Parts: sequence; structure tokens; C-alpha cells
Amino acid sequence: MQDTSFAIHPGTKKQLVGENLKDIGAVTSYKVNEGMVNFKTENGYVRILFHSNRTVRVTMNPKHEPTLTTSFAVVEERLRVTPIVSDNENVVQIKTTELIVNVMKTPFRLTVTDSSGKTIIQEINKGLAFNENGEVICFKKMEDNDHFYGFGEKTGFLDKRGEKMEMWNTDVYAPHNPETDALYQSIPFFITLRDGHAHGVFFDNTGKSHFDLKSESNTYSFKAESGQMDYYVFTGPTMKDVLGQYTQLTGTMPIPPKWALGYHQSRYSYETDEEVRQLVNDFLKKEIPVDAIYLDIHYMDGYRVFTFDRDRFPDPKGLIEDLKKVGMKIVPIVDPGVKEDPEYDIYQEGVRESHFCKYVEGNIYFGDVWPGNSAFPDFTSTKARKWWGEKHKYYTDLGIEGIWNDMNEPAIFNDTKTMDVKVMHENDGDPKTHRQLHNVYGFLMGEATYEGMKKQLNGKRTFLLTRAGYAGVQRYASVWTGDNRSFWEHLQLALPMCMNLGMSGVAFCGPDVGGFAHDSSGELLVRWTQFGTFTPYFRNHSAINTVRQEPWSFGENVEKLTKKYIEQRYVWMPHLYTLFREANQTGVPVMRPLVLEYPTDENTVNLSDQFMIGDNVLVAPIMTPTTSHRVVYFPEGRWINYWTEEVLVGNKHHLVEAPLDILPIFIKEGSIIPHGTVKQSTAIPETELTYHIYLGEKNAASYRLYEDDGTTFGYENGATFEQEITCERENNLISISLKESNGSYDPTWIKETFVLHHCEDDLDIIINGEEVDHSQKNYNKLKKSLTFTIDR
Repeated sequence: MQDTSFAIHPGTKKQLVGENLKDIGAVTSYKVNEGMVNFKTENGYVRILFHSNRTVRVTMNPKHEPTLTTSFAVVEERLRVTPIVSDNENVVQIKTTELIVNVMKTPFRLTVTDSSGKTIIQEINKGLAFNENGEVICFKKMEDNDHFYGFGEKTGFLDKRGEKMEMWNTDVYAPHNPETDALYQSIPFFITLRDGHAHGVFFDNTGKSHFDLKSESNTYSFKAESGQMDYYVFTGPTMKDVLGQYTQLTGTMPIPPKWALGYHQSRYSYETDEEVRQLVNDFLKKEIPVDAIYLDIHYMDGYRVFTFDRDRFPDPKGLIEDLKKVGMKIVPIVDPGVKEDPEYDIYQEGVRESHFCKYVEGNIYFGDVWPGNSAFPDFTSTKARKWWGEKHKYYTDLGIEGIWNDMNEPAIFNDTKTMDVKVMHENDGDPKTHRQLHNVYGFLMGEATYEGMKKQLNGKRTFLLTRAGYAGVQRYASVWTGDNRSFWEHLQLALPMCMNLGMSGVAFCGPDVGGFAHDSSGELLVRWTQFGTFTPYFRNHSAINTVRQEPWSFGENVEKLTKKYIEQRYVWMPHLYTLFREANQTGVPVMRPLVLEYPTDENTVNLSDQFMIGDNVLVAPIMTPTTSHRVVYFPEGRWINYWTEEVLVGNKHHLVEAPLDILPIFIKEGSIIPHGTVKQSTAIPETELTYHIYLGEKNAASYRLYEDDGTTFGYENGATFEQEITCERENNLISISLKESNGSYDPTWIKETFVLHHCEDDLDIIINGEEVDHSQKNYNKLKKSLTFTIDR
């Protein structure tokens, strides 16, 4: 009855997590060993080591010396950093060329500063503690000007100061709202911004954990209900530096296959071969671009994974081949629950080869999900992950290149919503309960799926979409934000949720466009599709028994406008693809909060209703009904309205007009933006590239374009194309330089068009030392733009 007033009955006192805490106490001794400093305290043990020159790791265990075994999230090998350790009465100082860790002995309190003495993190009244229930906790000083970002998939505004958050992967179908916590992903990492300087903390605990930035005005805490205290401090000093340090530790995302970045169409469910073919024909007839069609659970035989219902889909291979001919992919859903059926080969193998989750007594755990009573692979076992990955040959043999993992929190139809926490995971010889490993179940299913598909596809990139995950999930999967609703409020929630996922290392993310549950409307679908044009992951998905929300579902005008913005996705693809390469290299997200680019601008610290694509494109969606204007904040500089060419001065708010057919987009002066062409899908090679050049008052702009074949892992071995474009103006002379890198990939386009915005018609233009003939130039007086095309 927790969804009724019974939830606030005065007689139902809730036991508080974190009661009866015991401080770790004073230092009684310490020793230095292999670059680590091991402290014995009155009530436990603490170990401090440098993972790299700018990353400190702190572990605490009240019972014995902390283990250095990391979770599945960590992939970076520890550098051998040897600090200088000195003892000054009540302080032990641990120092490198970059950082200083001061440990006060009585009681144990830790402070981390940079080499100049600037405080990064500090413990004062409270520090490390625990209780007899096995909970561990860490307190840190919170400054008045601290702002907090990341924490993975959370509702609410961008800055999480003043929030309490829980990490426990949970299937939440009930409408999401600002107090909904926890959701499907658990990423216990955050960035703190203080006076323009940033640091980060990753609390590497795979059980249930809690972050409290609310209860005290000058202290925050993070705690776990099981396991030891184990956290990393990333010392920045910029937000991008912190993201780079965190994703160096947990891995960056691979570059997705280009088709995964196109428009995707889904519904729960497209139930038959005939329905899928009609859907595809409608897209083709209406010339609306699309790259992938999704199959929800109805494609399976009795919801058994690794099967097709041959009555509904008599020839799945033929269907997939026919779609591939017109440039489209099929992405089927695969859940972890394996139907208990002694005549079902997957179930037989799982039982015989001991791949399923079990209790300590040896009996298999069963839970109720879509197929009914089901067993669940123990993905903590390397052997089980390999087995599960190999089973995906069933899909690759049919021509499938992408998979959708759902229900992998794991979600179970019971009161707890998940697996019995007493289940004992094999964990490759280090058994732990589900209570301790719950948050990595979906992550490890993702690893099994991704690695299995990658092996089966023989050099082709695969695509994986997941609902559940943990820190490091970016190595394997794109994340969608789960079962949202067709509410304007959920469109509003999607912006800060996606931005904070990006600030948690998950650059490839997005919500269900149009909303999953409830009935959408034409206006909401248009506005959500406009936003979706620039979300890293772009899929329209809706639930069973809701109104259809394909682009044409609400009449001709809505169809025209949704088509316009789906087409824009393909026009902007060269820029988006370049930004995905940046995410692959640096961990910096594609979709960015303004505070990431302008961390010293106080107007950006909690700006939750607009965002940036890269460092020079500002997007401000309309997120309320019957609205044709909105206020947009512009940081320093001058900004160009993408549609009207109007120049807007920064460091101020502007009222911007945006009728239903307009998504407000603005380009910062001094930028170059590459555009491709409208096409039915990414399977059609790009033939012409257009560079839009916005020189502005500085009379200079530059851009580094990235391209590869979009399908294979050749980019990891140098099969790339990069082109540095610089443009400068001196009086009436425009000089453009194009410098190609020495990568081995030869791009498909044969023409390059240049559009100079806000210029006169009497300019002389030189490209790589050669003058552009006047006859090649086309001047638009209305837009004051000069266009010319050259052969590549």
C-alpha cells in the first residue's frame, strides 16, 4: 500500500540506514609498501594509493586490511607511482609531484590538495565510519559554492546539490518524477565544481549505496550497505579532465556503427512479419529516413530468448535480408530470463552446464517474468558470459547486427522487483550474494552480449542497447532512460537526465522519443522529435495499448514536421559522428550541459532546459504545449540563429521565437559546422559535404572533421580520415586551408561545399593556395552568405 496514504501512517516507523555509526578512530600505526600507505586505526584499516598521478584510491575495511580487488568497472592498470611519505607529529603527508594527501592521525581524517595547496576534498568533524550491520560510510566537507553533477541516471535538475540518491538498479514502470529513486542504472560517480575548478569521486561498490547531499549544509556523504569502502578521487582540475580521468579508469565507449546513430523506430510490439514490412514500406513511400526497426517480446516463441515465433515470423532471415536491401536493420529484444521448460534447449544447456544463478545450497533460483517461471544466467561467471555470448550466433546467422537488452536489473515480477538477495553468485571463484553484486548484473549481461556479438560479426561493429548498467557500461552499450511517459514533464526531465548520464561517462544515451507509456499527441511528438534530433541515441518507442506514434500517426502537418527533424539528424551526421569520435578518445560527451563548456558562468551551473552539442552548438527545445517563444541563456560570445542568421550577444538572456516548426539552434561565432545530405538511411554513402563557416568578429575559425567506414573496427588500426579545416579573413581575402591526416580511409564524398555566413559578395577566396573563380561563387543577399563548391 505504499502508493496510498498508508505510506505516511504515523505508526510505520522506517528503520534508518546508517544508524549507530562507529568512527574508524585514531591511527595506531602505518606502514609503506609498494607505493601504498597502510593505516591501522583503533577501529579498522585504511589503505591509500595513487592509481595515477592525478587519481587517488582510498579503501577502508573495519575488520581486516582492505582488498585491492576492483569491481568489473575498472579496466585501467594502476601506474607505479611512488609517493614521498613524511610524518609530522599528528599528520602523515603522502606527496607526489601533482598531489598531496594529508592524513590527520587523531582521529583519522583525510585531506587531498593539489601541488599548490588548493583543497580538493577534506574531512573535518566526520570521516570514515561503519556500523555492525556491515554498512560503511564516508563524510566530506561541502563548501557553500560546491555544485554536483553525474550520478548516472537520475531525475530532477542538473545540479544535484540538496538531493539524496540511491544506487540500486530498479525496474520502475510507475510514472517517473523528481523524487523517483532509484532507476535502472547505478553509476556511483560524480563531479564537484567549485569556483571553476573540478574534481570527481567514484565510489566503487556494486551493492546498494546512498549519496546524501541534503541532510547537512556543510557535509555530504556516500555509504554502502555491504562491501568495503573503496573510492577514487579524480583531481581534474577541469570538468573535462575529470571525465577523462574517470573514463581512463573505467573505459571509453567504442565508436558505434553509423547506422546506430540514425533514426530508430520501435513499438511494444510490431507483432508480425506483415506488420514490419508494412511499416518499412510506409517509411520508404513517405521518404522518411530510418535505420533500424525494433522487435519487442512478441517476436519470440512463448517469450523464449533465442527464438522466433514461426507463425508470426515464418521467415525471419528473409525479412532481415529484405530490410538490409533497403538500408535498414532489425534489433530484437533479449531479456535475461530463460523459460523453465525441459524441452527448451537453452534451458537444458543452462541447467546441464551450471550457468544459472543458484542459492548457496545449490538449487537454481527461479523468478516470474514474461515467459513465466524462469532461470537467470549467472553473468558474474566468465564461463556463463561466454556461453551467453555464443548463443547470439542464432541472431547473427539471421543477419542481425544489434541487440536490445531489457529487464536486466534484473527485473522480477515480485514485491521486491528483483532477484532474491540471498542468491549466491559464483563470481569466478569469489562467491558473493546478489545483495553485494546486484548493480553489475545488467552490466555483465551487456559485456556478454557485446563480446559475443562482436566475435560473431567478424570485424563488424555491433550495437547494444541496455536498460540496466553500472559504471563502465559505456564500454559495451548505449543507454535509454527506460519507461518514460508521453508527458511534457517527462520531456523536460529527459534533458538533465541525459546530460548527467553524459557527465557520468555514458555519452551514448537518450529517452524514448514521444514517450513510452500513456498517449502522445501530435504537438508533443513534434517537440520531442526536435529534441531527439540531437540526443546521442534517437529512438521513437511506444507501449502496447497506447496510440500509435510513428511520424505519420497524427496527420499530414505533424508528419511533415517530424520528417523535417528526422532528416536533420542525417544532415548533422558528420558533426555528430566527429563528436562520437571525441567521446571515444576523451570521454567527453556529445550532448553537454552548458556548465561543462562555461564552468565559471554562474548562469550555467543548474541550467537544465538547454544544452550544447560539442562546444559550439546551443540547442534550446520547446518543452511546454502551445508555446511559440522561450527564454534562452547565451554564454559569452556572439551566437547565430541557425534558421534566421540573427546575431545574439552573449552573457545575457534573450526571448526567442519558436513556432511549432522551429527548434531553436544557435551556432557560436568562430565555428565551422559540417553538414551531410538527407538520405533514406546511413547505408547510402555520403556524396557531398558542406562546411558552414561562421567567422564572426575574430575573422577566424577552425574544425577537425573525423570520418571512417562507419561499419568496422578498422578505425582502431588507422583506417580513419581526419581533415583540419581553418579559415581566416584579412580585409577582403578569405583563406581556407584543408589538411588531411595520414589515416588510410578514403571518404566517399566527391564534392565539398563551403558556405560563408555573414559576409559580403566581393570577397576573394583562396583554398590551399588556389584562388576560387568568381563564377563558382553564389551570393545570397537575403542571408548574406557566400557559397561555392569544389571537387575533393
